[in-house]
Amino acid sequence: MSQFKIPPARRPWAALAAALLALASSLASGAPADPQLGSPNTAVADPPVPRPAGRSCSVTLFTDLTFADFSPKPFTYTPPASCPGPWAKVVFEADFSVTAGRQFDRTANIWIGGASVYFGTTAEPSSTVSPDWHVERDLTDYSALLTAPQSGQAILGNLVNTTYTGVIHGSARLQFYALRPRAVPPRVPDVVLPLSNGVDGGTVDLVTTSTTLARTFTLPTNVEAAALDVYVQSQSTDEFWYACVPDDVADQLFSCPGTAFREAQIALDGQPAGIAPVYPWIFTGGIDPYLWRPIPGVQTLSFVPYRADLTPFAGVLSDGAPHEIALSVFGAHNFFSGTAALLLYLDHGSTQITGGVLSNTLSAAPDPQVEENLTTTDGVTSGTVAVRSGRDAVLAGYVNTSHGRVGTRITQRVEFSNSQRFTISDTEYTQDILQHTRVQTTTSTHDRQGLHTRSEELSFPLKLDLSQLLNPDGTSSLTTTIRQGYESRERTALNGMPLTFRELSNLVTPTDTLLFNAAGGLAGRQDQASAQRYFARDSQGCYSRSIAAAGGVLTVLQDGGGCPHGHP
Repeated sequence: MSQFKIPPARRPWAALAAALLALASSLASGAPADPQLGSPNTAVADPPVPRPAGRSCSVTLFTDLTFADFSPKPFTYTPPASCPGPWAKVVFEADFSVTAGRQFDRTANIWIGGASVYFGTTAEPSSTVSPDWHVERDLTDYSALLTAPQSGQAILGNLVNTTYTGVIHGSARLQFYALRPRAVPPRVPDVVLPLSNGVDGGTVDLVTTSTTLARTFTLPTNVEAAALDVYVQSQSTDEFWYACVPDDVADQLFSCPGTAFREAQIALDGQPAGIAPVYPWIFTGGIDPYLWRPIPGVQTLSFVPYRADLTPFAGVLSDGAPHEIALSVFGAHNFFSGTAALLLYLDHGSTQITGGVLSNTLSAAPDPQVEENLTTTDGVTSGTVAVRSGRDAVLAGYVNTSHGRVGTRITQRVEFSNSQRFTISDTEYTQDILQHTRVQTTTSTHDRQGLHTRSEELSFPLKLDLSQLLNPDGTSSLTTTIRQGYESRERTALNGMPLTFRELSNLVTPTDTLLFNAAGGLAGRQDQASAQRYFARDSQGCYSRSIAAAGGVLTVLQDGGGCPHGHP
C-alpha cells in the first residue's frame, strides 16, 4: 500500500483504513430488488442472470449463516430429485448482509466439490447503514459437478469484537431450470476439475512470481476441448498493485515496490500454455470507503473469472499420462489468492482420441519495460514512471475424433500499460494513475462443417487520480477520483458468415474528498458522488441501466439508455 509524505495523514493507501474505520456499515439479507432512490443501501446496475422459461427447482446450500469468525462453514449439496439433469440453465444466487457498525470489507468464497462457485468481497457498513446485497452467477458450465452429491463450504473470514462490530450473514442456493420438451441441452463441459487448496476447496496464496498453484491430473483419453476458469484476487501488500512503482524509486515516491505490472500465467507440464490478465478490482474499503457508498466498484461483490482456452493441447491431455496444470502471477509481491477450474469437453463417440500441438509461441515470461522520468528541485519531486508489456502468441493443435479431424488455432495479443504522474512536496502529494489492459483473441476451428471463428476483445481501463493537500494550519484534504471499466466484444462466424455477437460495458466513476484535522483524524467529507453504467447487447437482446449517487444515497436510476426503443 502506498505511503504518503505529507503529515499528518501520510498514508492515504495504507493508514486510511484505520482512520476511516468508524465508517463501517452493515447489511440486512433480503430478496433482490431494484435499487431505491434516496436509499443508502448498496446498489448496482449489473443485470440478473437471464433465465429460460419453464419449470425450475431450487436447492438451498445454506440459510442465514453467521460469519463472525474465520472458521469455514460446511454444508452438503444434493442434486434436485424433481429436476434431474441435463438442465437448460443453472444459476447460483446468494444474499448477504452486514449489521450496522464497524467492519472492513471481507473476501467471500463458496465451494462445491472443491470448485469455486462464488468469489467476491463484501460491502462495508457504517454506524447508521446496514447494507444488503444480492449476487448471481451462471453455473450452467459447471453442471457436471452438480449431478452428484458433494461436500461444500462457505469461507468468509470476519473478525468481530468490541472494535470491529459488523456481523455478516448470508444465504445461498442453486436454481435449476429444466429442459423444455424436445429441447436440445446446451453443450457444457463433461468434466469439471478444481484447482484449489484441497478436496473441499480454498484458495492458494500466490506470494511471488515463482509461487504456483499446481495440480496433477490423469484425464479421460477422449478430451476434444478444454478451458481453464481463473481467479486471482489481489491481497495484502498487493491489494493496490496498480499503484506500485519500480523498486529503485519506491521509497522516494512513498509507494509499494515491484512496478504496477501483474499477469497470471498458465503452464502445462512446466511449459507456457496461456495468459490470464489480472483485473484491478477495488474493494469497498479501498482507498476511501466513501467512494463506494452506495455503488461498489466493477465486479467488487462478484468477480468474473477469466476463461483461458486450452483446446490446442487437447491431444496431449488425452494421451493417458499424468499432466500438471499450474497457475502463477508474474510480479506477485505478497500476495494474490488463486483458484481455477479445468473444464473438459469429451468426444462421446470415442474412448481414445489422438492429436498434438502444432504451434506454441507463447514465451515463458513477459518482458515488461520500465520508464522513469523524475526530477527533484527545491524539495519538490515531480515526473512520471511507467511500465508496459506486450505479448503475441499463436497456439495451435489438432485432435482426431469420431467426427473427423478438428484443428484449433488461437492468435492472441496482450497489451498492458501503466503510467503514473507524481508531484510530491511538503504540502502536496499527487499521484495520477492511467492503466489499460487489452486482450485481443481470435480462435479458428476447422471441422467437417468448415471454419468457425470467434473474435474477442477484452479491455480493462483504470484511471485513478489522488491528491492530498496540507493546509498551513495543519489540516489536510484527500481527493480521489476514479474511472474503472470492464469492456468486452465478441463475434462468431461460420465460413465467413456472421452468426452471433455480444458486447458489454461496465463503468463505475466515484469521487470524494476527505477532510482531516491537524491531529490527522477524519473531520468530514465533501463532494461525494458516484455513478455506474452497465450496457450489454447480443444477438438476443439489449440491457442498459444507469445509476448515480451523491452524499451516500442513490439519486438516479435509468433503464434502457442506448437500447432500441429505450427498452432494457
